[in-house]
Amino acid sequence: MQPIFGEGKATAELLELMKKIAPTDVSIFVQGESGSGKEVLARQIHEMSERSGKAFVAVNCGAIPRDLLESELFGHVKGAFTGAIADRQGKIVAANGGTLFLDEIGDMPLEMQVKLLRVVQERVVDPVGSNSSVEIDVRVISATHRSIEDHISQGKFRADLFFRLNVVPLYLPPLRERIEEIPKFIDYFSSLYSEDNDPVALEDSFVRAIMNYDWPGNIRELSNFIQRISVLFPGESVGLNLIPQRMLPVGLQHLVDQQVGEVDDDRPKMVGDDSYMEIVMSAKGLSAIGDSNLSLKETLNSLEKEMIRRVLDEVDGNVSMCARILKVQRTTLIERIRKYSLS
Repeated sequence: MQPIFGEGKATAELLELMKKIAPTDVSIFVQGESGSGKEVLARQIHEMSERSGKAFVAVNCGAIPRDLLESELFGHVKGAFTGAIADRQGKIVAANGGTLFLDEIGDMPLEMQVKLLRVVQERVVDPVGSNSSVEIDVRVISATHRSIEDHISQGKFRADLFFRLNVVPLYLPPLRERIEEIPKFIDYFSSLYSEDNDPVALEDSFVRAIMNYDWPGNIRELSNFIQRISVLFPGESVGLNLIPQRMLPVGLQHLVDQQVGEVDDDRPKMVGDDSYMEIVMSAKGLSAIGDSNLSLKETLNSLEKEMIRRVLDEVDGNVSMCARILKVQRTTLIERIRKYSLS
């Protein structure tokens, strides 16, 4: 099992909190982007708990069709509906004595939320078509990449269920907020996907490029990429310029061009190259925005950081009010504040 690890401050705080809550039976609510490792975190808490000898049952609430989700969770008895030719045990009962992980619970239909609330409150399950309840003892860990607060305000998620599930909230930072941990992930996945204990080795410039990429798919995307490299170059030492463009994430492709450009920069330059570009832009009625040495992405990040900083100053650091003024979700604003190290 891939563990949650790292030496960053956010990860260290998360691991310390996991140690405290794992031995208990409190319900846990995990929020984090897709691919950030929410199920890995839930499994690790289960393994650290006294329930580790029992089942860990994961259910992706967003991947199961609405008309099948009730039977999948609660089970059914023979004859409960067309096609129910035998009794079936649901996922909740299957997790009895262990841990039930409800992934993407933000996608659960409202009618299912009502039934789940009864399970959490009463610790009983009513299989579809049955007149009797089944007592259960499960620990519930829920997770979502969505803003549950927004879902509640829009009437898409029950507040009473959220309060029951959110006894201990955990936030799993995206990979772009843990870039100092990327080399450890590279080493881990390289060893994991190696054959004959001969892992692929990445050159320092390759690792730096990986650390400069945002990884929107988070750890899952990085894992898939290292597996791809391990298959293509088993046991070899690999530089970024050796990877075929089509095998690179789109965001990494421009880094290849940058490195090639750095090599080309050693060639003699024509006098006035930069001035020539300014003349061309001026002739077209264009002017430079911000620092001309910055890329578009860097310029936008600089503007975003300054805007957030100014509004935070105006509202004396009130994050909720700042989010309303900037018309963004509060969770999104918190991520940006962390990204730009704004206090």
